[in-house]
Order: sequence, then structure tokens, then C-alpha cells
Amino acid sequence: MGISLLLLLAGGILLAGYKRKLERSYAKTEKVLQDILNRKTVDYSETLGDTREDKLVSLSVKLSGQLLHASREAEEEKEAVKGMIGDISHQLKTPLSNIKMCTELLEEPSLTEGERLEFLHRIREQTEKIQWLLSQLVKISRLETGAVSFTPAWNGLKQTVADSVASVFAAAGEKQIEIQVQEFPEIQVWHNRKWTVEALGNILENAVKYSPKGSAIVIRVNVLELYVDIEIQDEGPGISQDEYNLIFQRFYRGKNGEKVPGSGLGLYLTQLILSKEKGYAAVQSQPGTGSCFHVMLPVGFLQNRHKITS
Repeated sequence: MGISLLLLLAGGILLAGYKRKLERSYAKTEKVLQDILNRKTVDYSETLGDTREDKLVSLSVKLSGQLLHASREAEEEKEAVKGMIGDISHQLKTPLSNIKMCTELLEEPSLTEGERLEFLHRIREQTEKIQWLLSQLVKISRLETGAVSFTPAWNGLKQTVADSVASVFAAAGEKQIEIQVQEFPEIQVWHNRKWTVEALGNILENAVKYSPKGSAIVIRVNVLELYVDIEIQDEGPGISQDEYNLIFQRFYRGKNGEKVPGSGLGLYLTQLILSKEKGYAAVQSQPGTGSCFHVMLPVGFLQNRHKITS
């Protein structure tokens, strides 16, 4: 009888201890789950042991971290899409308003034939602006989402530079701007020629737009240890230092570009293309002194394979 009472008492003590342990474990688990619901990031590593309950809590913490990270990424992507839609709406608002206004004016019976042709010309210009804007946005979207095949190859840099100059040759000629390409040794660089021509062409297009009539644009190529540096020097209004990074942001228009037509997409697309090739673009400039853009394409990790010929 005495032994039975002792066993019963011992069992009760063990059961009470196990109950308290379970209550603490449940309370800890409840707190973790509540933190998950509240999207809190808390480190529980110092308070967890090696019991099965603690391991369950640890798995819950890891799961909460993954869910929280995914949730934040989704929110950031949602905000980015929202911002881009707002930017696109803003960019399309002006040309669409101009088209609407010209269309309404064309309905006036008192217009002369010359006035009608002028309004039709304006409508065509605004339509081309919208088409160009949408084409740039499509390129950006395809590159950002990986929907386009971006495959670099061994290509001679001279042809890439020549194709880039050819893309703006007519526009430069209209302003009597001379594009000077200083002689440089041929170099085989691992890059996508089509997209790199687009990247260089965007910088050259800006140089032509912002440079005064009768000025010069100079292109130099310097082969460095890790990069090929393609310099594009213009005689435009220049860029203040506080805008060096801003000009590569989507839809950003420089302080000196308010009177020059544009969308603020060209340099963003250039930087996006170069990033796909492990390169980048940078600028050196001061207001009133012109700008020098540097397009850097990496070659350092390919030193044993690329060839330089005279």
C-alpha cells in the first residue's frame, strides 16, 4: 500500500512536470506563430533547445522567415509595377492630349489645307513618340523578365562601335555634328553586339540631342586591365555631380534636358543592357563643360582568351 502511494505520488509529480513543460512549449510555439502573423522578425536561436517541441518551433521560425521574405519581395514587386504604371501613364498623357486636341481642331470646317496638313503632321509626330516609348518599354520589360534571349559572343569591338555611330549618323548630320572615332586596336570582346549597339546608341543619341549645332562628339577606346573603356565625349550643357546616378534611373530627365524632347528611358536601358554583360556605364561632367560617358565592358577574367590585333 505504501509503495503504491509512493509510485502514485511520483507519477503525479512527473505528470505535473511534463504538463508544465508542455505548457511552456505551447506558449513558446504560440508566441512564434503570433509573431509570424504579425510579420515580426525575431531571433529565437538562443532560447531553443534540442527537444522535439523546440525543433518544431525552430522549423516554424525558418518557415516564417521564408514566408516573410517572399511576402516582402511580392510587396516590393507590386510597388515597382505600380510606380512603373504611374510613370507610363504620365509619359503617355502629353502625346495623347496633343493628338486629341489636333483631332478636334481638324473637325473645324474653316481650316485651310495648309493648317490641316500641319495638324496631321503633329498627330504623326505624337504617334511616333508613343510608338517609340512603347518599344523602349517592351525592350526593358523583356530584358528585366528574361523573356528575350541575351547571348553574348566573341565579337570585334570595331564593328560594334561602327554600328553604333551609324545609328545616329543621319541625326548628327542634320545638326552638322562631327562624330570622331579615334583609332584603336581591334579587340575581341565577349558581348552581345545587337544589344551593345543599342546601349552605345542611346548615349550617342543623347549626345547628338544635347550638343550644339556644329560641335563634335569624340569616341575613344581604352583597353584596361579588367575592362574595355569606351569614352563618348560631347560638347553639350553638361551634368551636375548630384545627377550622376539619377540620369540612369528610369524616366529621369536631367535638369538641362527640360527643353529637349525625350522620355528618360535611354540611359536606363543602356545600364540594364550593360549589367547583363557584367559591365556598367558612368559619367564625368560639369555644367557648361560637356559630358564624357564611360561604357565599361569587362575583359579581365577573359585575358587568356581575348586577342588584340593592330
